[in-house]
Amino acid sequence: MHPDHPANEHALSDDARAVDVPPAGTLHFDALPLAPALLTTLRQLEYLEMTPIQAASVPVALEGHDLIAQAKTGSGKTAAFALPLLSFLNPRWLAVQGLVLCPTRELAEQVTQEIRRLARGLENIKVVTLCGGTPAGPQRASLEHGAHIVVGTPGRVMDHIERGSLKLDGLALLVLDEADRMLDMGFFDDIAWIASRCPTRRQTLLFSATYPDGIARLARQFQRNPQMIKLEETHASHKIRQRFYEVRHEERLHAVVTLLRHYRPLNALAFCNTRQQCRALLDVLQAQGIEALVLHGELEQVERDQVLIRFAHNSCTVLVATDVAARGLDIKDLEMVINVDITPDPEVHVHRVGRTGRADQNGWALSLMSSSDKRRLGAIAQACNIEPEWHALEGLTPASDAPLQPPMATLQILGGRKDKIRPADVLGALTGDAGFTREQIGKINITDQSSYVAVARGIADEAVRRLTGGKLKGRTVKLRRL
Repeated sequence: MHPDHPANEHALSDDARAVDVPPAGTLHFDALPLAPALLTTLRQLEYLEMTPIQAASVPVALEGHDLIAQAKTGSGKTAAFALPLLSFLNPRWLAVQGLVLCPTRELAEQVTQEIRRLARGLENIKVVTLCGGTPAGPQRASLEHGAHIVVGTPGRVMDHIERGSLKLDGLALLVLDEADRMLDMGFFDDIAWIASRCPTRRQTLLFSATYPDGIARLARQFQRNPQMIKLEETHASHKIRQRFYEVRHEERLHAVVTLLRHYRPLNALAFCNTRQQCRALLDVLQAQGIEALVLHGELEQVERDQVLIRFAHNSCTVLVATDVAARGLDIKDLEMVINVDITPDPEVHVHRVGRTGRADQNGWALSLMSSSDKRRLGAIAQACNIEPEWHALEGLTPASDAPLQPPMATLQILGGRKDKIRPADVLGALTGDAGFTREQIGKINITDQSSYVAVARGIADEAVRRLTGGKLKGRTVKLRRL
């Protein structure tokens, strides 16, 4: 390891230490111990006051600590890791000293552009982008000429490491950007593989918009005493529109159908208080031609995983669940929550409706109440800080005569991590010989035994036909539509 690199010799800890987040506008970049050239560039770019995530994370990172920062896109997180990265570099040593992993090529290119903007006042800082979808030859040539910072997607970074064109012996700082999205795309094992090729005495910064279980696994495996920074995500009333509908108890299951046909959400999470009510609602929805899945405690883990994958893939419209079964779920871009049964605990109601309206998205929270439920409304309104908005179910009409169908379908391919299948392999099979476009392919999830890919609903059967009997990692493809 180069002597100019900061050593990170903390003992591994299961518990991240929390760091207070200063309010916006309370700290200026001039207060940071940055090189004069960096401060000059920041002033030229009119970066004067730090955003909350920058004010909380940059000083901690500059001290050499590992970091878990929970912040959404647009919060200024790129500068939050780029400034420490540029501060630690030795420009005269032409070796890869910083590596930033991103979930997509688009994000990697944005990060590269921002790092270059911030580094323009420094001497000859070379940043190389390594992503799929572009020829690897020019990338290898760039690496042969030397680079200080590499920004890339896990699959292509792995390829260059395996081919020997990317060497990480001098790495001082590893950044995982939008780590939750990388986990969604099935990159956990790829990240683990890359991290195992990095020096153990390095600093690791992890940025994520959400904090699912997989983030904790990453932190335990790859970080030493990480400092935890969390920007509290507020669910303002203007982002979550709550409406209440009075129905007789025996009518509430069919009332859900009425709501769905009127609002036509891309996806909805329907909460019931009992497992029996979940099954009853599932039967009603399926009888009405609405694709729905149920999540309850009796499911085997493989079945539970498949249900969640299909819902995340937008391959089913409604996920029916109890609070217990839905515990720990972190569903992105959820358009609607339906409270089929009102919970007796107002804090649980807040937690339910807070699953929609995340980040910059708006969301609907619709609650069905019988006359006996109304006694709970006061506590719910107080907990949510809202004035209840009542609407009549009778006035709702279907917004369209078209069936309410999800836009995607999920294909299961036999073979997963244990067969060394990666998301890029699945994407390549569909966009290569099979002849589909990237726009027709959605999320890809890789488990130990299987690979799951979302495809546009209209091409699902044709995709099964074209892929069946083909080759993936040297094996004959076996797949089915879920």
